[in-house]
Amino acid sequence: MTERSTPASPDPAGYAAVHGDIVALLEAARRTAARSVNALMTSSYWEIGRRIVEFEQSGKERADYGETLLARLATDLNARFGRGFSRQNLQQMRQFYLAWPTVKICQTLSGKSAAPQISQTLSAEPLVQTSIDLSRLAQAFPLPWSAYVRLLSVRNEHARAFYETEALRCGWSVRQLDRQINSQFYERIALSRNKATMLEKAEAAEPGDAITPEQALKDPFVLEFLNLKDEYSESELEEALIQHLADFLLELGDDFAFLGRQRRLRLDDSWFRIDLLFFHRSLKCLLVIDLKVGKFSYADAGQMHMYLNYARQHWMKPGENPPIGLILCSSQGSNEAHYTLEGLSNKVLTAEYRTALPDEKRLAEELDRTRRELEARRIARGGDAEGGV
Repeated sequence: MTERSTPASPDPAGYAAVHGDIVALLEAARRTAARSVNALMTSSYWEIGRRIVEFEQSGKERADYGETLLARLATDLNARFGRGFSRQNLQQMRQFYLAWPTVKICQTLSGKSAAPQISQTLSAEPLVQTSIDLSRLAQAFPLPWSAYVRLLSVRNEHARAFYETEALRCGWSVRQLDRQINSQFYERIALSRNKATMLEKAEAAEPGDAITPEQALKDPFVLEFLNLKDEYSESELEEALIQHLADFLLELGDDFAFLGRQRRLRLDDSWFRIDLLFFHRSLKCLLVIDLKVGKFSYADAGQMHMYLNYARQHWMKPGENPPIGLILCSSQGSNEAHYTLEGLSNKVLTAEYRTALPDEKRLAEELDRTRRELEARRIARGGDAEGGV
């Protein structure tokens, strides 16, 4: 019986070189994919905005007509393509076209080979053409859609143009752009006597500014555009606690009707995520639950208050009571459950919910027990892995 020869191990230096080359290739490919998706998405949204504006201009009583048009488009497009085409989103696309009109886009493309054909198409009679080469139009939008959304919040046209130019020149990420706008960089540099130094310092990125290809592709805008399922980089502990909490509340009785988890909402150009959303049949109100893997802070209460205001305006149906907020905190040193009462205008309901909802102490104990069980499983899995090596 012949012995099997042991495969030769690759040369360490040679393997490191080929491994490094492959990693660099994949990272470059993902960055290119993220840029391509963003450019196509942005050009599509600009074209949608253009068609909305041109359609409005052909109608009468533009203000009322425009609102009706956006509402109907939002309903029909969401039914056909999924989320991402709310009235607010369509209004944003309309504003995007108005801030970057056809003349400006044609000027941007004037130095590119695609300019003549695109310019001729965009200059055609409104609504005559049914298709356009989005890949060529995308050349006019080198920044990601998230950056243009942030720029739309800058009302001063000169400031907006300045931030757009500097974002392109310095290669700012969306986070860098957001930081510079929030710090009023345009206004500060206008008053500065040493503008060159300020511009040079603005080129430097800070830790946390860089966005990985994975983060770029998981941007909520991209997920909506591609109609992909939401993906969040949640920790295993938080995910398990949320799932267990949903099961725990449903086991308490049939008063809790589960409506969803990781429910997303957008305010201006910021995204938020509600961990759990229930409807309580006896109380006849929504129950908004937010889980914090850490200690309770005043910021948590302020954020919940914002959630309740949003839920009351957008999710509450006629005949229902105002929503209730429940903040659950789970950490090594602090386990507490806190009901947020700011949204409760009905005093009778305030008294009723104390008996209808689970006891705060019981919820805190359940969270603590679940957290300890999960950590014990994790430690056990780690021991099994070491033993199998």
